[in-house]
Amino acid sequence: MTDGRLAMTRRSLLRASGAMAATIGGLGALAGCGIPPAGRTDAGRSEDHSGAEKRINFSNWTEYMDVTDDGKHRPTLEHFTKRTGIAVKYTEDINDNDEFFGKIQAQLAAGQDTGRDLIVLTDWMCARMISLGWIESLDPANLPHAYSNLTPQFRSPAWDPGRAHSYPWQGIPAIIAYNKKATGGRKVDSISQLLEDPKLKGRVGFLSEMRDSVGLTLLDMGKRPEDCTADDFDAALARLQKGVDSKQIRRFTGNDYTTDLDKGDLAACVAWAGDVVQLQNDNPDIGFAVPKDGYMTSTDNLMVPNKARHKQNAERLIDYFYEPKVAAKIAAYINYVCPVEGVREELAKIDKKAAANPLIIPDQETAEKSHSFRALSAKENKAFTQKFSDLTGA
Repeated sequence: MTDGRLAMTRRSLLRASGAMAATIGGLGALAGCGIPPAGRTDAGRSEDHSGAEKRINFSNWTEYMDVTDDGKHRPTLEHFTKRTGIAVKYTEDINDNDEFFGKIQAQLAAGQDTGRDLIVLTDWMCARMISLGWIESLDPANLPHAYSNLTPQFRSPAWDPGRAHSYPWQGIPAIIAYNKKATGGRKVDSISQLLEDPKLKGRVGFLSEMRDSVGLTLLDMGKRPEDCTADDFDAALARLQKGVDSKQIRRFTGNDYTTDLDKGDLAACVAWAGDVVQLQNDNPDIGFAVPKDGYMTSTDNLMVPNKARHKQNAERLIDYFYEPKVAAKIAAYINYVCPVEGVREELAKIDKKAAANPLIIPDQETAEKSHSFRALSAKENKAFTQKFSDLTGA
C-alpha cells in the first residue's frame, strides 16, 4: 500500500483544477469555462509509426502509478515493456487540467503532434477535448481486454457514448466520512444528518467542488444530479446556505479537510474516497458511509490525442491496464475505484483488505448508487458557479 500523502496529493491537485470547470459537450461553452474558444479540428488520423518505433510517450498526474519502495522502478510499466518490447516514457507532467490543456492547445488546434501518445485527464476536460475533435477514436480491435473488462458503472458516459475515445483510469467517489471519537461512536450516513444534527454543529465540512457538494445535496432531496433544473440547483443551494447561516457547516474545503477529520476538528464531512482509504490505514477511528440515496463519482480517463505518433502502441498499453492482474497491482497502490471487472480476486492476493473495500472495488449495490452531475451550458455554468462561490466565500 502507498502511504496516505500520495492519494491526498493526487486529490488536491485534481480538484484544484476541477472546482470551476464545466462538464460540457458543445463548443459554445468554452468561453464560459476559463478557456478561450478554439476552432474544431478534424485533422484526420495521422500516420501511425507504432510498427517501426517501439515506444510510447505517456503523460499522467503525479503519484498515480505503482512504484517500488525505493522509487526507482515502475513494475507494471516495466513488465509491459518486457512483454511487448515497447518502451514507455512516463512523465508526471499533469498537475492541473486547465494548465495541461494550455500546454497542448496550440499544437492540437494546428493539427500537430503534441509529442504525447497517451494522456490522463478528468471527465469534464475529456468532454471538452472530444467536442473540439482533438482526441483520436480508439480501435476496438486493439482493446479486447478493455472492451470486455470495463465495469458497467463506467461503460457509457454521456460525454463519450460507448467509450469511443476514452477508457477510465480511476473512479473518484465523493461520500461521507466521519471521526468516530468526534461523533461519540455514532455513524453519520446522510447529508440531512450533516446539515441538521445539532450534535455535529460547527464540526461539519462540505467540499469546495460544486458538483460533489451540490450533487450529494440533490440526491438527499430525492433529485437526480443528471437531470437537475436551475430550480433544483437553487433549492439545494438554499439548504447549504441554511447550514452556513446556522453555523452547522464549519467550512467548505479542498483536500485540506483530511487533517481536520483525522484530528477530530471535523466530526463529519463530505470526502473523496481515496483519501478515506488512506486515512483509515493510519486511523481506525475514521469511518465512512455511502448515503442510501446515492453518491457522486467523477473519473480520470486515458485518451490518445490527435496526431499521436504511436497510437496502436498506446492502445496496447490501455488494453494491458485492463488485464485484472495488472489492474490489481495499480489498485493496491493507488486506492481509488478500479474500473476493471474481475480484479477483486487478483487484488485479494496482494491485499485482502483492499479487495474487500467497496471504495476500491464497489459491489453491485454500491456501484448502482453512483451518479454524475449533468452537462452544463456556458450560461448555466457561469450562473451556477457564481452562486456556489457566493455561498462558499470563494
